[in-house]
Amino acid sequence: MANAYALASREQTRAPVFVLGAPRSGTTLLYHMLLSAGGFAVFRAETHVFDLLGPRFGDFGKLRNRRVLLEEWLRSNSFRISGLDPARVEELVLNHCRGRGDFLRKMMEEIAHCQQVDRWAECTPDHLLYVPEIKKEIPDALIIHIIRDGRDVAVSAAKQGWFRPFPWDRHRSVLVAGLYWEWVVGKGCAFGRMLGSDYLEVRFEQLLVDPTGTLARIGEFIGHDLEYERIRRVGIGSVSSPNTSFEVAKGFAPLGRWREQLDREDKARLEFLLGNTLTRLEYPVSAVSTKINEFELRRMKAIYPFWFEAKQWLKSHTAAGKFLVRTTIV
Repeated sequence: MANAYALASREQTRAPVFVLGAPRSGTTLLYHMLLSAGGFAVFRAETHVFDLLGPRFGDFGKLRNRRVLLEEWLRSNSFRISGLDPARVEELVLNHCRGRGDFLRKMMEEIAHCQQVDRWAECTPDHLLYVPEIKKEIPDALIIHIIRDGRDVAVSAAKQGWFRPFPWDRHRSVLVAGLYWEWVVGKGCAFGRMLGSDYLEVRFEQLLVDPTGTLARIGEFIGHDLEYERIRRVGIGSVSSPNTSFEVAKGFAPLGRWREQLDREDKARLEFLLGNTLTRLEYPVSAVSTKINEFELRRMKAIYPFWFEAKQWLKSHTAAGKFLVRTTIV
């Protein structure tokens, strides 16, 4: 493995790394593993530069927009945990940023410089929907797409109440969460096919079952030594304290949790909706035999992806998109 790192180009070993995926897919765990490995700027927060700041503050090429962004960002928790000097941030934002990618790179490179490391990584899950924009504005970015069984994602996301179904589907939140997983993962995989060698897919399940082998593959991709024993020893964030929605008194067991959390009918409904995608991603489908209302499920399968797509387009291409994002910077 040392030879693999030695052969990595200087550009590869300094390139920014984006750890992306559908929410609740393990992005935070993998991101904290990278930070625990050493050599990356330690910034334990999602930046939301492309999915929230861009739509809210508009064209960063306009000085007035950068001034408004700067005023609010300096009051945010993201700035407080960055450890940066406000005067330096002001100089960078007002004089050297002309786009979202500029803002993200300048902030993260400054954090890395202050911590005396050479590179940085980022882990806002919904940035998976902005991979083309990220690669356009940060051409050397390496994209890691972590994928988890959509049934486990749906159970976890629904438990946290992250998705708001239409009123007539309020009792079907786990199904809506599953459809969102399918839509996001489909987007990410399609973008990945366009990126070639700058894109890597990783299974959450493989990361947990075989962390040494999986981290070795990731390390070769990004040109970075990801020694698992060091990562365990340093144990930043969710490496030592699992980021879970469920009780961990009996141990952290996130794989196949959907089997216990869903009743027979919801298992059948979820697999009816997601079966093709689960099979394509090589997740076994249990083929639960029970009576379900296929008409209602086909309706959801038709409506929700269209709604996700419409919201994403409005958010990214119209002034109305500002009303679809949160009102404060995290």
